[in-house]
Amino acid sequence: MRKFNEMYVIGIDHGYGNMKTANCCFPTGVMKSDTEPTFVSDLLQWNGKYYSIGVGHKEFTADKFTDEDYYVLTLAAIARELRRERLTEASVFIAAGLPLTWVCEQKAEFKKYLLQHSDVEFSFRNTDYRIKIVGAEIYPQGFAAVAENLGDFKGVNMLCDIGNGTMNLMYLNNGRPMESKSWTEKLGVYQCEKAILNKVRDNTGTELMHEVIENFLRTGETDIAQPYAGLMVEAAKEYAVQIFQKLRDYEYNEQMMRLYVMGGGARIVEAFGEYDMDRVTFDHDIRANAKGYEYYCYMILKHQQRKKAM
Repeated sequence: MRKFNEMYVIGIDHGYGNMKTANCCFPTGVMKSDTEPTFVSDLLQWNGKYYSIGVGHKEFTADKFTDEDYYVLTLAAIARELRRERLTEASVFIAAGLPLTWVCEQKAEFKKYLLQHSDVEFSFRNTDYRIKIVGAEIYPQGFAAVAENLGDFKGVNMLCDIGNGTMNLMYLNNGRPMESKSWTEKLGVYQCEKAILNKVRDNTGTELMHEVIENFLRTGETDIAQPYAGLMVEAAKEYAVQIFQKLRDYEYNEQMMRLYVMGGGARIVEAFGEYDMDRVTFDHDIRANAKGYEYYCYMILKHQQRKKAM
């Protein structure tokens, strides 16, 4: 969260697996009820309804503005950032993002979605909040995450941002984005999770718990018996092969360029992929996009302010 004049710029990455801000991360799950749940710590109350935050699993959808879930999750993300500064009232400017090749088509609708209420009163974790949403901007996922460090990218680099739902690819030439060479593929971590689930089920008839797979993908290790552990590793390796095959489909050549892998899938590729360690960089900061949106937005607002002052 960055203060700009009398408002706060808050970067929010609306992920399919996790919601991220510059300082917080929580599961992209929400369950609505008419009555107050008994055992929920992250409870948000708004518009006469109760929302259990982080409960359940948000299914993949290309359009994030088709229901109220991401709006409610946005309120929870804002509350978490404000809580860090011990604020309960604030004017907020939302800096958010979308997959690279979806930005142009969906930007207007997503921005309208985030701005649907200008004054919002809600309660989160038994604390009342009153916020005024004064603006919102949408930035390209992946590129925004490295916007603050573009000077470090020398020569030709392929940027690979693997989220839960999508994989975003973009070429950088001396830190400058090559817009004609950017793509979004539905090859996120969720695809790896499904592959693991199917492989274990097909070979053993056993249904793995989501939490077991999630812990494995987060750490690369598991404390379950054979043959389940071995099958999980096999599926993860096959997923990593898929990733590199898709990169090569878009003309990736490790001898001609460097690869920068980020997002939740970076750890999977690092642990189970085959690559030249000297020519691949892994960034495991899953909040990098949220930080990038925030930085990008803050710098643009400052630039606009300077132009008006001239």
